[in-house]
Amino acid sequence: MARPSNPGRRWNRVYVCSCFGITEQQVKKHAEDGACTPRQVASACKAGTDCGSCVRRIQALLRRGEHPRRELAEQGKPILTVLDEAA
Repeated sequence: MARPSNPGRRWNRVYVCSCFGITEQQVKKHAEDGACTPRQVASACKAGTDCGSCVRRIQALLRRGEHPRRELAEQGKPILTVLDEAA
């Protein structure tokens, strides 16, 4: 199967969760939207809820970025109105 041409752009489809086809970019997007734990990512896209082999990778991705909302979570304050409504 031939790849479609993609001039000037790099292919970035590194799959984190093969069970549900979730990529690194999708996990990073959920983190930008406020998810700061694997459970919150799972609420948003189901990653990590089937075989569980991707949970450590999700944890690693979440630790790489800055998550100002993590402080609020550690203090027990509500931080995820969008994801909480989806659950």
